[in-house]
Amino acid sequence: MPVLAESPHEALSHVRSGQRLFVQGMAATPQVLIDALVEQADRLRDVEIMHLHTEGPARYADPELSESFKVANLFVGANMRGRLRPGIDYLPCFLSEIPALLRSKRRPIDVALVHVSPPDTHGYCTLGTSVDATRAAVEMADTVIAQVNPHMPRVHGDGVIHVSDIQVLLPVDEPLVETHSHPPSDDELAIGRHAAGLIEDGATLQMGIGAVPDAVLAALGDHRHLGIHTEMFSDGAVALIESGAVDNSHKKVHPGRTVGSFVMGSRLLYDFVDDNPSVALLDAAYVNSPAVIARNPKVTAINSAVAIDLTGQVCADSVGPRIISGVGGQMDFIRGASLSPGGRPIIALTSRTNKGVGRIVPVLEQGSGVVTTRAHVHYVITEYGIADLYGRTVEERARMLIDIAHPDAREQLEHDWHAMRDLRHC
Repeated sequence: MPVLAESPHEALSHVRSGQRLFVQGMAATPQVLIDALVEQADRLRDVEIMHLHTEGPARYADPELSESFKVANLFVGANMRGRLRPGIDYLPCFLSEIPALLRSKRRPIDVALVHVSPPDTHGYCTLGTSVDATRAAVEMADTVIAQVNPHMPRVHGDGVIHVSDIQVLLPVDEPLVETHSHPPSDDELAIGRHAAGLIEDGATLQMGIGAVPDAVLAALGDHRHLGIHTEMFSDGAVALIESGAVDNSHKKVHPGRTVGSFVMGSRLLYDFVDDNPSVALLDAAYVNSPAVIARNPKVTAINSAVAIDLTGQVCADSVGPRIISGVGGQMDFIRGASLSPGGRPIIALTSRTNKGVGRIVPVLEQGSGVVTTRAHVHYVITEYGIADLYGRTVEERARMLIDIAHPDAREQLEHDWHAMRDLRHC
């Protein structure tokens, strides 16, 4: 049975120099444990911290603590952007493969820092809002240190963990981090309407968090028999479920249940998933497996991008060489949707950034990472329309993408494409 720690510092006394720690992320980021870890930096050297997106200030990445901590980011969240340097690095990996990476012991996990719901009468806690790769980390870690919190929802699925598998329990009583979406802009609403026109009744949906996914979800109120099988979902999905548009009745994988790997949103969302048997949060190796995804009908996967070039290459994890997110599950679901009967993989993005920078570009900026290759891309949507690139030549793709670029950019894109075409034909 676990040791019941009387303080965060006592709980973290099990962490030693030279170890590798996996830290649970998103709404389940164990902030109390992280703060205590940073406060003990003086006694620690060369501790590697691995995680997906986390919330909070991530002070372990501060330059003055570089002798104590280094970081392997599996996804670069807002708290880590602009902070990468030697020792604070990015580890690109499909989300579907991260659990296997951990289970292979290619990067052995010494300690897992997690955030769990209180144990039930049988001694079972859950990993709450974030199962993703955390399930694998808990399995493989030599030591599991968990902060147990009455605010953490008890969620059905793969996140169930018995207290006997936890070495140290730290009671905390703190509200979870919440995110609240802003009202979609006119451009985002237009993208939502275009995307909704591609989504058929009975389709299985995958989409993430943000204004564009929220705009798509808001446009689906008149649809029926939709299903959800996605790496994550937020408040917008709850509204569709409660309206009856989503009933998961046509899914082949877990019919009748909303399937995800983690959730992030408001307290409304956390209350919805709490002890809700119609929701299953499962291991990312399963949820994001293209073979599993493809078993569902009409999978419509909607993912965003930083930029797309005129041949269809999609950059989604960087601005030039500067990493701003991660590979995540985009390729998992783009491929899974393309293999699904009637599936539709979609890249949705506004034609320009908030600063007026075009997202449809002649060539990707030097150093940009290609997350979705030109061979995998199908539909691209901006506020100006839909480009169906599947089965199109490079020339045809360029024409279609220019047509949905911002009007002010089209003439220059035409000019640039002609120059590029001449080089291609040399």
